[in-house]
Amino acid sequence: QVQLVESGGGLVQAGGSLRLSCAASGGTFNNNAMGWFRQAPGKEREFVAAISGSGLSTNYANSVKGRFTISRDNAKNTVYLQMNSLKFEDAAVYYCAANSASYSSRWTGPDEYDYWGQGTQVTVSS
Repeated sequence: QVQLVESGGGLVQAGGSLRLSCAASGGTFNNNAMGWFRQAPGKEREFVAAISGSGLSTNYANSVKGRFTISRDNAKNTVYLQMNSLKFEDAAVYYCAANSASYSSRWTGPDEYDYWGQGTQVTVSS
């Protein structure tokens, strides 16, 4: 029922910035906690950031604190991930996820999210 489509990935130099977008359709977007995860080749899918249904509460992985910002525009049914000061270790496929059963941003496990986008590739050069 809930469909998520990520966009905004691409190639960026280390130290640069990208903004990822996740457009949601179906379900009740305003009530869904949303999260961003990433997965690099040979590695487990890892938590990046999450945001509550209202957008008032956010949660970040320690590795991205101070560099990434998650936000949402419920009027546009869209969640964003602003990524600044990108590092080589940030290169991965980034996935948007929705938790249809929770309003909270506290969930960090991939298995705690019900719906996933197709992913968008972020490549960091140098």
